[in-house]
Amino acid sequence: MKHVLFVCLGNICRSPMAEAVFRRKVEEAGLSGEIGIDSAGTGDWHIGKPPHEGTRKLLDSRGISYEGMRARQVRGRDFSDFDYIVCMDNSNESNVDAIRQGLSANEHGEAKLFKLLDLVPEAGTTDVPDPYYTGNFEEVYELVSTGCDRLLAQIKQDIAG
Repeated sequence: MKHVLFVCLGNICRSPMAEAVFRRKVEEAGLSGEIGIDSAGTGDWHIGKPPHEGTRKLLDSRGISYEGMRARQVRGRDFSDFDYIVCMDNSNESNVDAIRQGLSANEHGEAKLFKLLDLVPEAGTTDVPDPYYTGNFEEVYELVSTGCDRLLAQIKQDIAG
């Protein structure tokens, strides 16, 4: 089984959207038993809170469930619990890498750390913009959806060997 962790700053906008969208794509591909999915934030401001209202409205409009999702912070064991740690922007990736660097060698795990838009070079940006500040949840959804399609294709290749 492969495990994916999506990471953004507060874990209420981008990463829960990616978690919910990816979960739907994995279910549609019949791979729910093969791929585990979660999300987390680098900051602790929103721990325990549901996704942002804008994320919920967007997911509701597409019939995508976010049931039971609550914000949490990235923790050391995530590096051994997950195979893929997928960050929403350069800052998130730097923060996650700094957490990893603070771990002992045996805690590092084998997780692949990268940005979601590394898989979407034609997007013209490496950062999924934060709709908490921009309000543009539609733009974020389009980027996340495309990135999740590419991520699923990559994981299918990895599973096939």
